[in-house]
Amino acid sequence: QVQLVESGGGLVQAGGSLRLSCEASGRMLSRYAMGWFRQAPGKEREFVAAIGWTASYTNYADSVKGRFTVSRDNAKNTAYLQMNSLKPEDTAVYYCAAKNVVLVAPTTGYDYWGQGTQVTVSS
Repeated sequence: QVQLVESGGGLVQAGGSLRLSCEASGRMLSRYAMGWFRQAPGKEREFVAAIGWTASYTNYADSVKGRFTVSRDNAKNTAYLQMNSLKPEDTAVYYCAAKNVVLVAPTTGYDYWGQGTQVTVSS
């Protein structure tokens, strides 16, 4: 079992930045690919970004390419999502997830999920 806890959400003005963290416990994070997803009110949850064992394997949704960066620190069992140039349409609950693969950065099929952290971007 892997337990995931997100933090770092909040209220920010358009154009601002936030860094989300996802701390894992229960298993070594290095054995898992990490993904970030988001769900806005009235919409389905969507893929945002993912990272494999290292940054050699990353994947981003088109809507966040060039603005968001996914990273990880396996020694700290933590994954991160750096969000820059935020837009009101980035407002959502952001979830991190873990999948038991390492050499890819998958967009689906995650096994473990955190509870989510709210990100609100004001215009």
